[in-house]
Amino acid sequence: MRLGYFTMPVHPATRNPTDTLREDREIIILADELGFHDAFVGEHLTDLIENVTSSMVFQATLIHSTKNIRLGTGTTNLSHLHPVLVACHAAMFDHLSEGRFILGVSPGALPSDAEALGIFDEDRNKMFAESIEVILKIWESDPPFNIDLPDNRFKVSTLKTLDDFSHTGKMYKPYQRPRPEIVGTVVAPYSKGVIAMGEKDFHPMSANFLYDKWLKSHWDNYSQGKANVGQVASRSDWRVARTIMVHDDEKVAKNYGRDSEQSPYRFYYRNLHHKLRKGKRDAVFSMDGQVPENPTPLDDILDNLVIAGGVGEVVEKILALHEQLGGFGELVYAGLDWTDPVLARRSMVLMAEQVMPRVRQALGQ
Repeated sequence: MRLGYFTMPVHPATRNPTDTLREDREIIILADELGFHDAFVGEHLTDLIENVTSSMVFQATLIHSTKNIRLGTGTTNLSHLHPVLVACHAAMFDHLSEGRFILGVSPGALPSDAEALGIFDEDRNKMFAESIEVILKIWESDPPFNIDLPDNRFKVSTLKTLDDFSHTGKMYKPYQRPRPEIVGTVVAPYSKGVIAMGEKDFHPMSANFLYDKWLKSHWDNYSQGKANVGQVASRSDWRVARTIMVHDDEKVAKNYGRDSEQSPYRFYYRNLHHKLRKGKRDAVFSMDGQVPENPTPLDDILDNLVIAGGVGEVVEKILALHEQLGGFGELVYAGLDWTDPVLARRSMVLMAEQVMPRVRQALGQ
């Protein structure tokens, strides 16, 4: 089982973005030193709590500050950009990193981003589907480009301007062939989008804010998508993100990870719950999958979603989750604000140096 890292990231809006961006970079550099397989960083344009406005730009600053870790957009919001921009920028990133790039994609879910961009009333899921179709076509095609797909708003042509002498009207292919790994974050129970991921050979990452009981539905739908195109799904392609706090002292772990009013875990889920509740998307915090009549108590959310404890307890809970789901390829550690840098760093070190080796040993890996 691989160990990965994902962060939205989320910080108190009162913190200076210069400081939080530096912190977020230092965390991924640490993850690289500890042997994490990959790191994904999210993006939003109009959210002062989530400070990264372009995950690709942010991750590019880490190419030469890291050695082995794969750098993923988590995600590139495809409704925000023309697919030519995404295809060309991703290909360049892939070359700069010499193949350490992962393209994480999503439609872009923050309503205030959509309003600012003038696409609030657009079907952003449709824009997403159209965009990824064109991106793949660009990478698969040779110039001159003449991409005009049925029922797709994005038309791409260089027929008029192709010049073989100056090599204009052409676009670079990615470093990785035929393309970089493409990952989609799954944020809803029974998501039908996971079926399409299987059909297109994209890889799913189950979000850290989904209760354990909903995760198996992602694997079932991914497997169905693979079967639809005559393929068999591999559990090594499935990433499962969880919110984890581990410490040598179990009481310290539970206090920092859940109980303290100053806990960054409590801050994270309080903020996320507010956003999902406002958008009537907080069914993920109910046990029946329906939007609850009353807000789910924050302590209930924390009890269900935060794995906090000593090394032994965290190992047991990861192994129990692995058994419950029938296996998965990567455990993705959710990164939060480093309210206490010493405790936050220790948690990551213990995950890499003690928790995961014991998990792998128990699994016979």
